[in-house]
Amino acid sequence: MTYRFLRKILAGVMLSSVLLSSGCGSLSNTKVVLTTGFSDNELFRIEDLTCTLPEFMVYLVNSQNGYVQGFGSEILGVSVGNATMEDSIKNNCLATIAQVKAMNLLAAENGIELTEAEESQVAAAADEYYSSLSAEEIEAMKGITAQEIEVLYKEYATANKLYEYIIRDINPEISDDEARTITVEQIVLNTWKLDSLGEKVALSDSDKKTVYNTARQILQQLHDGTDFDVLIEQYNEADEGTVSFGKGEVDEKLEEAAFNLDTGEISGIIETDSSYVILKCVSTFNRQETEANKVRIVEERKREVFGQQYDVFISGLSKVMNNNLWKKIKLEDSENVKTTSFFEVYNKHFVTE
Repeated sequence: MTYRFLRKILAGVMLSSVLLSSGCGSLSNTKVVLTTGFSDNELFRIEDLTCTLPEFMVYLVNSQNGYVQGFGSEILGVSVGNATMEDSIKNNCLATIAQVKAMNLLAAENGIELTEAEESQVAAAADEYYSSLSAEEIEAMKGITAQEIEVLYKEYATANKLYEYIIRDINPEISDDEARTITVEQIVLNTWKLDSLGEKVALSDSDKKTVYNTARQILQQLHDGTDFDVLIEQYNEADEGTVSFGKGEVDEKLEEAAFNLDTGEISGIIETDSSYVILKCVSTFNRQETEANKVRIVEERKREVFGQQYDVFISGLSKVMNNNLWKKIKLEDSENVKTTSFFEVYNKHFVTE
């Protein structure tokens, strides 16, 4: 069976947001649930499914180390809006594991279970991952056991199987026109600046007019025969000089202007909410990107179908959160805790092309 990597299809943080906004009692718009209190390591409950602290720490430790491995340890000190990176990582992990738990409840309602062969895959994955852990890494995950790792993989595989079941008949035909992707060169002049806190602030009207006059001068140089690439190097304030995109992926004004250009044609000055832009069409039809965009559109429609059924289902679930325990959870601070392979091991045993 082909399994999708579940982190790519999870439908946002709706469930974790509900959990975090609750106390230890019943939640608004959910069934009233009577509890006898939480055990020391019980983080939350969804109906009769529990998430323990060790289970959550598997997600948290792997996620944290993934960020550090990809961006360096400095990433942990970055602010994300009004929150810290630590809060962001914790919330993302809560979103994932809470949705996996909820999806297992929906799977049970639909009679979705793993086969014996899939159970064997779960056992093999759990054995491989647990064997890779050092004693210090196990301690960082609050004493996680091999049996608990196996439960996590079983729930993850079941959630994936549920997703495949729900979207099994969704295979829309996407036309070339709907998925058409074009390639353009761009000169972007920003109409904002960064303040002392690194936040974007719109330019004053007079400064914005100065930027517009610069755009007019650039356009005149292009009409006089100056090479577009030369002016990209001199003026472009975007990260890239050449970009490819499809319909619905960029500002509407940019999309309209770009899709009305012929190959080699240069646009006028396009005003967006944050910039003035001049485009040159490189290709009105990028076959490779268009085919890739068809795949993205199909996957998005599948996620929408899944999300509709999932959202209805979770709205009726009882959900309670152990906020006292949640507040005590911190990112792991040890150079010897390096594991990042929890999801990669799953991928190795379950995901096929």
